[in-house]
Amino acid sequence: MAVAIVVLVADQVTKALVVANMPGRPDIDVLGEWLQVTYTRNPGAAFSLGGGLTVLLTCIALAVVVFIFTMASRLGSFAWAVALGALLGGALGNLGDRLFREPSPFRGYVVDWIQVPNYPVFNIADSAVVCGAIAMVYLSVRGRPMGGRTIVNQ
Repeated sequence: MAVAIVVLVADQVTKALVVANMPGRPDIDVLGEWLQVTYTRNPGAAFSLGGGLTVLLTCIALAVVVFIFTMASRLGSFAWAVALGALLGGALGNLGDRLFREPSPFRGYVVDWIQVPNYPVFNIADSAVVCGAIAMVYLSVRGRPMGGRTIVNQ
């Protein structure tokens, strides 16, 4: 749960700073062309796909949050707890945008602001979701169950 809280707070604080300071301003070079702060509002999913599916995306995010909370009681693995915490924090961060930002509840646009070369603009929540998902795949491939016991290969 601590990982989810850290991700959620970092995501919401950075989004609030970007929304308060970036509208109407040019992009900010942090590391030249390698990292920039670029304010955008995304009505869709990853890579701005599915812009007309905002309500569906909100419902999917709600389902993911409920699923993770149900799985939390079965966790006995620290690694799985970190992976699911990252996924939960990221899902909650973007869900908050969908529920509470303009244009309306369940149709809110997600605030994206991190720009790297040759990649769509994203945010901390997006990063946490991707990292959490990669960790979950890794743990699954390695045979690490959520309960904490390692499966022994025969």
